[in-house]
Formats: sequence, C-alpha cells, structure tokens
Amino acid sequence: MKLPKIKFKFIKKRIIIFSIILVAVLAGFFFFGSRSKKEVATAIVQRGTVKEELILTGTVKAEKHAILSFPTSGKIVWVGVTEGQKVAKGQGLISLDKTVLNTIYQQSLNSYRNYQAAAESALDSVKDHAGDETFTQKATRTAAEVARDNAYDAMLAAKYNLDNATLLSPFAGIVSSLAFGNPGINVSLADTIVEVVDPLSIYFEVDADQSEVTNIKQKQEVTIILDSFKDKEFKGVVSFVGLTPKSGETGAIYKVKVKFSDSKALDDSLKVGMTGDGRFILSQKENALYVPVKFVNSDKTGKFVNIGRPGGRVSVETGIEGEEVIEITKGVKEGDILYD
Repeated sequence: MKLPKIKFKFIKKRIIIFSIILVAVLAGFFFFGSRSKKEVATAIVQRGTVKEELILTGTVKAEKHAILSFPTSGKIVWVGVTEGQKVAKGQGLISLDKTVLNTIYQQSLNSYRNYQAAAESALDSVKDHAGDETFTQKATRTAAEVARDNAYDAMLAAKYNLDNATLLSPFAGIVSSLAFGNPGINVSLADTIVEVVDPLSIYFEVDADQSEVTNIKQKQEVTIILDSFKDKEFKGVVSFVGLTPKSGETGAIYKVKVKFSDSKALDDSLKVGMTGDGRFILSQKENALYVPVKFVNSDKTGKFVNIGRPGGRVSVETGIEGEEVIEITKGVKEGDILYD
C-alpha cells in the first residue's frame, strides 16, 4: 500500500531534524572532549635550586636628596646652573636680589645698636643698687633688656635671609630639578626652587610589618626588580632595619633600606621615585627536587601529586616553598610527569 504524500514529507522532516541534532551532539562531544584534553596541564619533576623568598614592594630613594627653597620672598637675579648639571659641594646655584635684604639687615643692625646702648644705660643706672633696686628701676631695666634682645633676634633673622639669598649645593651631585631657569622671576618662600641628588647615594626602601621584619637581617642579600625594568635584576644588601615603627602608619610598620651592591651598575635611567619589588632570600637549597606549586594538592590526609595520569594520586612530603616552585622531599623522583 502506498503512503500518502503528506505523511512521507512528515517522516522526511523528522529524519532531517534528528540528523541535525545528532551532528550537533557529536560536534559538541568532540569539541569539548578535545578542549578538556588540551586543558590538562603537565609538569616534569626537576632538580635544581629552590628559594623561599619574602617579596616586599618599595621605592627608589636617595640618602643625599636636597629640596631647596629661599627663606624669604624676592626676585631671582642670577641662575648659575641648568637641569642635569653636575655640581660640587658649596657651589652657588641661584640667587635673589639682595638690595632690599641688605637694607633690612643694616636697619636691624642699627636698631640693635640703639637698643644695646639703651640697655647698657639702664644697667649702668642700677649697678650700685643690686640690693635696693626699686620696682620702677627694675621695670625700666627689664624693658630695655627685652627691647635689646628682640632687636638682636631681628638682626639675626635679617642676616640669615641675606646670607641665604644665594642657594648653595649641600653636597656634590646633579641638579635634578630647576623650577625657575631664568632671572627676573618673583618667588615666594613656599616655592621649591631647586633639587639636587647624589646618584651614588641611591638606595631601595621597603616597609615591613612586625611579622615580616623579623626575617630581615643586616647584610642580607636582596634582588630588586623595578616596574620600569621588568627584565633586569639589581642586586643589593640590607643596610638598615628600623628599630622603631614608622610614624603615621596603621600598625607596626618598619623601614628597611637596601643598598645597591654595585654603584657602577646604576645608570642614568634609574630614577628616584621608581617602584618595584625587593626579593629577600629567607632560605635556599641546592640540588633539590622541585615542581610548580600548583601541582601540589592537599586535603585532610596530607599533600599529594598526580603522577602519570590525572587522578594518579601519590602522597608527598614538601620542604622549601617559593613563589613559583616547591621542594618535594619524598614521594617523587626526577623525571616524573605530573598532571594538574
């Protein structure tokens, strides 16, 4: 008996839909199957050096870093340096107009001389009355002495402003910043005028909390990796560990200074203010068996790795643990293949 045409079309449509679903299922199976195989990571047990490190973030600073300003306002009349210039200790850098400052000093000196004479006169008037000085005499003498002392202090302040109208380099170094490079500019005492840095005094400073600072000792070796030089390592040694916490910090935070081991290795590209990490070696073992940290698992029964295949559980004992690798002291041998 011949099937009706409409029924044949319905069966054909169901076969097509079933075929599409079957192809999709098979494609998904092969896709996810191959994907899961690719995601199974492996590692080989190797032998070498394992380090336990303490990593602390820090900043490049300089022991000799001077930020200089004038003690008074005025007009710049002389600039003797440029940015990047090497300077000697005591070398003149920049100067204010001294005309007004010198006038103020001379006036304060004259005022002091005047009050000094008045004080001497008051003292002379009571020199024979040490035992019977009247209240009026005492008040007159005291007022004269106070006026003399105030005039003396004013003279010292005026002399200080005059003497420091020219900024001098406090040490040999390099002019790292010059805010005003031309004469004729009026500045105030709040303005930073010039910065001088001695590149040979550059060091790396980190902060360590009370649980970390106990692991840091004088002359301890440190590897410094700066954010600006990801592929370059600088060697250093601990030169100072703070005895008291830093003020203004939450909790007990201690300053640690790291001196660069080879000053000649410091080139012009190393700048004050650069940030990075200091790696402090706490312990180290040579010729040790090690694997990447992520391949060592643990549960309530202890630590284990998967050898030869996923799920090939083998209990292990570990030793020194670094940031990336961990020592295996028992349970594996060199060349074993581990599965994640």
